[in-house]
Amino acid sequence: MHRVLVVDDQQIVCYSLQRFFQSKGFEVSVATKGEEALQKVEIESPDVVVMDVRMPGMDGIEVLKKIKEKYPKIQVIMMTAYSTTERAIEAIKLGAFDYLTKPFENEELLYRVRDAIKTKELMKEVIFLDRSEDYTGSERIIGKSPKMISICKQIGKVAPTDAPVLIRGESGTGKELIARAIYHYSNRANKPFLAINCAAIPQELLEAELFGYEKGAFTGASLRRLGKFEQCDGGTIFLDEVGDLPLSLQGKLLRVLQEGTFYRLGGNEEIKVNVRVIAATNKDLESLIRKNLFREDLYYRLSVVTLYLPPLRERKEDIKELVYYFIHKYNQKFGKKIKGITAEALEKLEEYPWPGNVRELENTIQRAMVFCHTDYLSLENFEPLLQDIHLYKKCTSFDEIVKTLVDYVFKEGYYERFHEMISKIEKSIIKKALELTKGNQVQAANLLKISRNTLRKKLEEEI
Repeated sequence: MHRVLVVDDQQIVCYSLQRFFQSKGFEVSVATKGEEALQKVEIESPDVVVMDVRMPGMDGIEVLKKIKEKYPKIQVIMMTAYSTTERAIEAIKLGAFDYLTKPFENEELLYRVRDAIKTKELMKEVIFLDRSEDYTGSERIIGKSPKMISICKQIGKVAPTDAPVLIRGESGTGKELIARAIYHYSNRANKPFLAINCAAIPQELLEAELFGYEKGAFTGASLRRLGKFEQCDGGTIFLDEVGDLPLSLQGKLLRVLQEGTFYRLGGNEEIKVNVRVIAATNKDLESLIRKNLFREDLYYRLSVVTLYLPPLRERKEDIKELVYYFIHKYNQKFGKKIKGITAEALEKLEEYPWPGNVRELENTIQRAMVFCHTDYLSLENFEPLLQDIHLYKKCTSFDEIVKTLVDYVFKEGYYERFHEMISKIEKSIIKKALELTKGNQVQAANLLKISRNTLRKKLEEEI
């Protein structure tokens, strides 16, 4: 049974909400003062605190701050009779799950409380540097930054539905982990989950892999084979790198999303399935649509709900938690007993922009632990990274910036994607020029020393 703590200096409000939540199956306690609320939080550990902002003595904002400092997983919903935007913003910044203005319908509050409970349960997957935890087993979503908490909230809301989800973000940000979290908290969690990387399977094999084939469909097809969609009937399929899906298969995927039907390769029998589709990409799908490389109708079917996963450089406050998580993880894997990382080394890790995101950070920690023979990771264990940081900080001239970029491109193997790299750089420069000129194309073209027609052409191509 889930616990709710109601905090309001008006006893009639406490009594009313207590009876309402009890009628809905919750275990409810009440408090009329901030100090009393903190005592009950410590003793009872409620799932959700529903609290008024204005109270005599310690007000709701102060209580909220103390709760989130000591018990970050407890969700707090603030109530107020005053529609003051500043207080609402302050409450959300301090970590409140939601903010309601009185009067409100009890059913609306109930909806918010249930959402908050889903988020709290999801945050069991989030690590808060609890060194007593067992870090073995499955991969986890790590982070308590506002952006990651927002992702958790969105997962909690979308997971129970069957809506298709499109996860967007740079390579290495952990899109598959988010897909698995959505699956884990969905109504299909006891059904199959299958992940397919659309970029890793040759085009001529991908159709057979997804949709199966009949005996004799092609040379060597001696038996009928069920594809991933049939194997996943009733469950969830995760299509990673969906931007690389060939046009020839996009129509077939669209039919599955619209009708729930498809044909096996070489078959005449219509197969019906009930599968939830979660897709992910690091590509600019809007640009691919303009180039007729991705179907617009498929895009809208896939992106009923879109989650944007932030790059690591935009949530640097999570680096510390990630580092400790990876230390625990590779202690188990390598049979080591490394206790942590020096403050000096951690500071260097937090300085770095992490172009490879969480994947690059994990590889860096893994490599450092292989060569570490002391109790703590230190600067000497991060020698290759220190060179990159030095180059990154040294870039005070255009030539140095270009040299650093070229070195990185070749070090990471991106030279195979030469045109894509050049396109990204050009696109970023044009985007910045438009930002500086507030969208004025004539001024942006003048700033870049190109003609307006050239700028328009590049915008139409969505470089």
